[in-house]
Amino acid sequence: QVQLVEAGGGLGHQGGSLTLSCVTSGYPFKEYGISWYRQRPGQPPEVVAWISSSGLNTAYPDSTKARFTVTRDNDKRSSTLQMNNLNPEDTAVYYCRRSGTDSWGRGTQVTVSS
Repeated sequence: QVQLVEAGGGLGHQGGSLTLSCVTSGYPFKEYGISWYRQRPGQPPEVVAWISSSGLNTAYPDSTKARFTVTRDNDKRSSTLQMNNLNPEDTAVYYCRRSGTDSWGRGTQVTVSS
């Protein structure tokens, strides 16, 4: 059974940092990229970071570039999303996804106060 479990959400402050993790099981982790998404209330999910299966390539939209950093540890079957210089617009539920599939975690809430 494929599982992805996010953790590390919570309350952050404007200009501060939070670190999210995604721990996976049930599939060959090294063969898939990991995508991180967020969803604000009433809006569709938007991608905030992507990392390739090898970890050698990453990509970010303009909204998170230079603030967010995605990494992965293939031995630990996990990915980490480091979020710096937070702003209230980063408030959302954050999800990790096995890239190219319908396998998602349940999400973790991030709330950033001004």
